[in-house]
Amino acid sequence: MNVQELLDLMEETLEEGTAVPFAASKRVVDVDRCRDIIDEVRNNLPDELRDSKKIVADREQIIKNAQQEADNVIKQAEERARGMVSDQEITRRAQKAAVEIVTAAQNQAKELNRASTAYCESILKNSEEVLARSVADIKSTRMNLRNLASRDLRGGKKKG
Repeated sequence: MNVQELLDLMEETLEEGTAVPFAASKRVVDVDRCRDIIDEVRNNLPDELRDSKKIVADREQIIKNAQQEADNVIKQAEERARGMVSDQEITRRAQKAAVEIVTAAQNQAKELNRASTAYCESILKNSEEVLARSVADIKSTRMNLRNLASRDLRGGKKKG
């Protein structure tokens, strides 16, 4: 069942509940059945909601790994530059190469950071949209329940 069907089932369970004497808006319902339906709703929530928590945690690891990789590249570039002969031309070339390597590593780290941020933003945006739709469905169902209860009260209908 999808979430909407489960919410309809929840509404049906509430409507089937026995009216409490002297409290028309209160009903006795099967708590275990309601809990089962709620568990099913939770199980049917989009995977994006569960995945978004993991993605947020993974983002930090991605950034940490990118920074560590950049640091390693920089360290290797520095070690390589120090290992070259100190002849002026060779030294000048080595320094130029080291700067290029460091710049490339920094650019790569920035790009990895940007890409991981964009990816996380995209996943979180999708999760937010799914949650917003779910909240709207829940609000609509609650409003329908209130309207039904209100009509029952105004119409003098009694169930039991």
